[in-house]
Amino acid sequence: MAIMRCIRLDPNQTMTVDEFKAWLRTYDDNHDGRISQEELKEALHGLRIWFGRWKTEKAMKSVDSNRSGTIDSASEMEKLVKFAQKHLHMKIYES
Repeated sequence: MAIMRCIRLDPNQTMTVDEFKAWLRTYDDNHDGRISQEELKEALHGLRIWFGRWKTEKAMKSVDSNRSGTIDSASEMEKLVKFAQKHLHMKIYES
């Protein structure tokens, strides 16, 4: 079943860090405040990014410093922002 998200995002769209975090929170299906690998994969799939599964695995290895399997701290979220800018070519800037 397809689930429509409230915030539509184009990977070429320019956005602030807060807008990026708000968009990502829409994929937090269990509302625990953490982004799991599966939730991140769904977010990238929503952007229609090529090789989304592989890029999700690469992102989690790169940003999940405590190896909990989730993005669950501010420092990990900042690393994810940097990863999205560099590897996903998303235009994210500080507000």
